[in-house]
Parts: sequence; structure tokens; C-alpha cells
Amino acid sequence: MRQTTPAVEWPTLLMLAATYALWALGTTVLYGPSPVLAVILTGLAVAQFSSLQHELLHGHPFRAAWMNEVIGTPALGLTVPYGRFRDTHLAHHHDPVLTDPYDDPESNYMDPSVWARLPGWLKAVQRVNNTLVGRIVVGSVLGNIHWLTTESRLIRQNAPGIRRDWGLHLLGLIPVVVWLWVAAMPWWAYLAAVWIGHAVLKIRTFLEHRAHQAARARTVIVEDRGPLALLFLNNNLHVVHHMHPAVPWYQLPALYAQNRDHYRRRNDHYVYRSYLEVFRRYALRAKDPVPHPLMPGGEVAAQERAEYIATRSQPAE
Repeated sequence: MRQTTPAVEWPTLLMLAATYALWALGTTVLYGPSPVLAVILTGLAVAQFSSLQHELLHGHPFRAAWMNEVIGTPALGLTVPYGRFRDTHLAHHHDPVLTDPYDDPESNYMDPSVWARLPGWLKAVQRVNNTLVGRIVVGSVLGNIHWLTTESRLIRQNAPGIRRDWGLHLLGLIPVVVWLWVAAMPWWAYLAAVWIGHAVLKIRTFLEHRAHQAARARTVIVEDRGPLALLFLNNNLHVVHHMHPAVPWYQLPALYAQNRDHYRRRNDHYVYRSYLEVFRRYALRAKDPVPHPLMPGGEVAAQERAEYIATRSQPAE
């Protein structure tokens, strides 16, 4: 369905201004009277800024890509350059490769042959990380270790565009460092806030995609309309976003409401009513195995794949 958007999208700009304001307040005036509250609110601002960067790389709020890059470059989250986020995420939007450990940059699955070679202690860590609580607590640390290790290798190899994006990221770090140099919040507290921001984002990415033979059925719908939906800018309606990546965040709920049955059929009823339901189901239980179950050597044998897909395709109601 085609949606019309203005040349400048004010809802996104207003959300960006509010996010910067919350970040500024959390690192300054709020830290004195309540350091814990300040760290939490700053962490939420970091998470919200990441959601806004996701909007920017999809062409919002400006039609000119360079303008979106300018406002998306400040490095509030410290470890992910805007340009690298843009390039890896757009590669992720090639739906035929979704969940592939090699071709999908955002896959949470592992090649079964790689998994088989891991030492026991690392398998145990990965299994903990495959529960929702584990993903929140340790997932951001593991994710950043993997991310920075991979990016370091690409920098050494002088892969196209990598050094440019990291150079711009270092420039984006300058205003953050200068601000924190004079702000009330110390660096250790800001690092805690960044961890909170990254951890909150793991709630959204925990089950965004599943292993399924049909690419159209790999992407989730979480029918949440609460605070997390706002924090994620409605990206919980993930199949709608993947089908209409140019539609801005504030139009996604209406688009979903108009075509609810269609989207649910298209993704084979991979649906949850809310994030509360997700927590109830998977707080301490893994939803999927770590090794990709549909790859050669995966935990689901070829003759069992049809049964596996059928059990994963039932409506979450």
C-alpha cells in the first residue's frame, strides 16, 4: 500500500528533539538528585536514539540522505557508526537471506558446524543468551564483542567504506565526549546507561525473525501499543516494516490495522499480543536453538523440517 509523506516529517523531528532533551537532562540536572533515575532515563534515550537512527537510514525525516546522516551521526550509543548501521541493516532487508548466519548481518543464529566446534563453556553462555533475560543482561555485551571484533577485521582489510564510516563515527563521538566532560554524569555511569540502552533494544530483536522455509514467514508481529512500542517506534510491527520499509514509524499502526488479517496470513501467524506475552513465554526459556535448525547439520533433520515449521507457525493466541 502506498503511503504519502511530507518532505519534512515533523513527528520524527519532534521525537528526535525530545530524545536529545531527555539525554541532556539525564546526563546533567537529573544526575544530582537521583543518579539511578538519571542513568535509567539516559539509557532509554540511547535506545530511542537508536530507533530514530533506524528511521533515518530508511529515509526519514528528510528526503536528502546526507541530512539524515548528519543528524544520525552523533554517537550517543558509542559503538555503532551510523553508516555501518545503515549498510548492515539495509543488507538485512534482503528478505530471502533473513536468519542466514552469513548473509543476514542481524541473524541471531549460528552455523551448526561452527556451533559444534565451540567449547562447552561458550555453548553454555550462548544458551543463556538465547533466553530473553539472558539476551537483555549479557546479550548487549556479547553482541558488541562480536560487532567490534568483526568491524576491526574489516578495518584492517580496508573493506570499502568502513574506514570512512568509522572516521565519521569518531567525529560523532567528539560532542558526546565534550558534553560528558562538563556534565554531572561520570563516564562509568554513562557506560551503564549505554548498556541499558543496548539491553532494552535486545527485547525487540530477541524474536524479530525465526527460521522458516518461507522468507515471508520469518518476520514477527508483536501487537503491542504500550511504552515499548513507542520506544521501538512501532518496529514491533516488524513484518509491516519489512514489507513497507519506506513508510515512517507513525504510519505503521494504521497500515497494520487496515490490513491485519493480510499481514497475519503472510507471516504464517507468527504473532504475539504484547511484549508481556513474550516475557511470560521466554524470560528464562529459549525460543529457538542457537544453531540454525534448517541449515545442514542443524538440530532439525531434513525429514522433520515440515513438522518443525508447522509447530512454529501456530498463532500465538
